[in-house]
Amino acid sequence: MDLSSIAETYIYMGHGMSQPEEEEDEEEEEEAGAPQTWSTDATVSSDGSRPDDVRPSPLVGQDISHLTKLRTAPSEMCQSLCPRARRGTYVSTTNMLTGREANVSGRGRFSSSERSHVLSRYLPSTRPWSIDKMSSKAYVSQFSADGTLFVAGFQDRHIRIYSVDNGWRVQKDILARNLRWTVTDTSLSPDQRFLVYSTMSPIVHIVNAGSGHAGEESVANVTEIHEGLHFSNNEYDGHGFGIFCVKFSTDGRELVAGSSDDSIYVFDLEANKLSLAISAHTEDVNTVSFADESGHIMYSGSDDSFCKVWDRRCFIRGRAAGVLVGHLEGITFLDSRGDGRYFISNGKDQSIKLWDIRKMSSNTSAYPRRMRYTEWDYRWMDYPTYCRKLKHPNDQSLATYKGHQVLRTLIRCYFSPVSSTGQKYIYTGSHDGCIYIYDVITGDTVSKLVYHSSTVRDCSWHPFFPMLVSSSWDNVLACWEASAGNEAKNCDVKKTRRKKRM
Repeated sequence: MDLSSIAETYIYMGHGMSQPEEEEDEEEEEEAGAPQTWSTDATVSSDGSRPDDVRPSPLVGQDISHLTKLRTAPSEMCQSLCPRARRGTYVSTTNMLTGREANVSGRGRFSSSERSHVLSRYLPSTRPWSIDKMSSKAYVSQFSADGTLFVAGFQDRHIRIYSVDNGWRVQKDILARNLRWTVTDTSLSPDQRFLVYSTMSPIVHIVNAGSGHAGEESVANVTEIHEGLHFSNNEYDGHGFGIFCVKFSTDGRELVAGSSDDSIYVFDLEANKLSLAISAHTEDVNTVSFADESGHIMYSGSDDSFCKVWDRRCFIRGRAAGVLVGHLEGITFLDSRGDGRYFISNGKDQSIKLWDIRKMSSNTSAYPRRMRYTEWDYRWMDYPTYCRKLKHPNDQSLATYKGHQVLRTLIRCYFSPVSSTGQKYIYTGSHDGCIYIYDVITGDTVSKLVYHSSTVRDCSWHPFFPMLVSSSWDNVLACWEASAGNEAKNCDVKKTRRKKRM
């Protein structure tokens, strides 16, 4: 089954390229389940092996395991069409379609979880094709929320917006203003009218994402205005600190940013001024994000190795609502599950960690700033072999995923999309030029995508289809798609499974 066949199947389910309607009963389903009080680290390496002192699958029985299964489970009536499904295997696509035609669920169409049950089997894994090759390193890339646009930022000032539905044609080529080192981040507004970009400067620029003719070059203050948004209290300070990440709020009214002066900044776009500045960490804030659609809660990650939670409804200046410890080195990126409860973080200790904010501590005073076992710099040194087996004595994470390499740059990780996979996977770039896809619950490396000749700093999964785009330091944007025989249970690319313990 190639991508077009998968698309036809998806359309047959009653949905086209646009975002599908959410089921009203989905939120009710996710309210089920009670939190567990125990937690064990689920460390799994890329070869599928586990250390002897680690129990496998600690997430079984936990809330997130239950919620993930709810998002990808067919109805009981559909499962009855395939007796094997009762033993935890997939219901085949043929049986799912048969059940839909017979209206066994009583809905007359697939639910969101049933759509995810079908589409989550098809992982992006065919040999990729090159979308674009530039003359400099690709640093950031991301699909728009509806999957019609793709944005990529490069070290040589170029930020390109591609029209996915129009054969990946360059819709706009933006030349960043006042570039310092590289384009560190980009973010599209929720209505996709505006794009903001940051560099190693306290000024974030905002530009129209859709004006002009297709492929037109947008040169700052020459062909188009790139308005500067000052994140420094001193508007004349253009070199005081750099911004590593910037994100729109869900309503598009605010921007949140993390900076090299150890702070978090919130910018009010309607008032056109800085509304909040928090001295949040003791080292660079590499990543920050809103926790959910409300915008009240924010997560941050820093080179001080801490993840912090900030609640603006009960904010005491300079004090986080809670802190989560477990990484041994600095944090390069974090991604929220969108439910205000769970998020993941990528760390320079060569691991991704899954967190539940209900396990957070009230302060950091009881913990050392960083569990530093060696003088090591990820920018030019390999991670010491003996450090790979070390574990934080106060680790509060739910699970740990290992196998990829977080070296040389701030490599990013994400949950897979809700609509097509039910967020049952975690995926990340890697210094070894590969993309790793992990199963959230088991920790298994379900796929390792090999193509690039240099570091994959960022990657993005299409919100509705089994398509993934990777951006690499080999200057290439590569598109991975699903094809015949690449179901998750028998993927063609390199794959590992958890080894049974004797």
